[in-house]
Order: sequence, then structure tokens, then C-alpha cells
Amino acid sequence: MVRRSARRKKTVTAYREAGAIVVVLPARMSAKDERYWVDKMLTRLTSKETRPVRGGDDALLERAMQLSTGYLAPALGGRVLTPSSVAWVDNQRKRWGSTSTDTGAIRLSDRLWPLPSWVGDYVLVHELAHLEHPDHTPAFWALVAHYPLTERARGFLDGYSYAHAYGAESADAEAPAPSDSLVPPQAGSSPPPCR
Repeated sequence: MVRRSARRKKTVTAYREAGAIVVVLPARMSAKDERYWVDKMLTRLTSKETRPVRGGDDALLERAMQLSTGYLAPALGGRVLTPSSVAWVDNQRKRWGSTSTDTGAIRLSDRLWPLPSWVGDYVLVHELAHLEHPDHTPAFWALVAHYPLTERARGFLDGYSYAHAYGAESADAEAPAPSDSLVPPQAGSSPPPCR
């Protein structure tokens, strides 16, 4: 089923409603663009529904320990950063992850699920590094840089953030731009606030 919305200017979305797939388009979209977007959104929705669900919190804690041991411990003289818990959460809409330095608990946004696993690994390394350095100091960024795909993941998140902030094509047009606290400050600028 196709629905047109006068409120939509650029974004397209698709979801299931009462067993049917609904594709919502801007009211002024041409018939040619409608055919293109309906096909594209059906493919996206089907792909999303058949994607394997990432592991639960136990698997996430195990992955955190692998990353800490493999990338951070060598930089810390063999000391492994061990979180008290690691969990997926669905209430972080403006940041990818958070670390409670008081309790050692790490929370990752479920918005990471559709992103490549190496991007999720980068966010997990970022949060693990907060167990050693609570703020985004140069020492913090030097520790994070031990993850070999750091620059690639930062670039990916920059592009993803830009696409969502400026209305680029997206199946999830409601997603807010993520926090910039995962990207180190440029030389001569002040670091972003720790959130």
C-alpha cells in the first residue's frame, strides 16, 4: 500500500501495518520516483526483517572482553579493561553508547544493529576507553586509536550522521543525528563535552 503525505518533503519510509507493507512518500513525488522508491523500500524492509539479530547482552560483554584484550590491553601494559556490564538499550537516540565510570556499566544504542559490525566494535572500544579515561583527552583518543578501524569507523559515523541530519535518503527518517562525541576534536579546537 502506498500513502502520500503532504507533510513529507524528501523522506520515504516503509513499515508493516496489519500484515500489509505501507510505503509513505511525499505527496508531490512523481509516478516514476514512486515506482523506484516503492521497490527500494520493499527491498530494504525485507532485508531488515531477514537480517540475523545481533547477540544479546552476554554476547556483547564477550565481544567487549575480546576487544579490550586484543586492542586496549597491549597499550595498557597487559591490563584488561573490564566493564561491570554491557547491554543494548533502546532509549539512546542521540548517542551511540554511554559509559558509567562510577559503575563500569556500558550501554550501546540499538541503532547500531543495522550498521556494520566493525562500526559497533569501534563504539564499544570508545566506551571501553572511558573506563580508563573518563574525558575525551588526547590520552583517551590515543587509546581508542589502537583499534585498527578507528578512522574508517569515524568516517562512517560522520557520513551516517550527515545523512540523517540533512535529510538524505533514509529508511529511518525519524532517526536523530548522533552525538559528535565519538570523533576527536580537530587541532586547535576544544573537545566536545562528555555526555
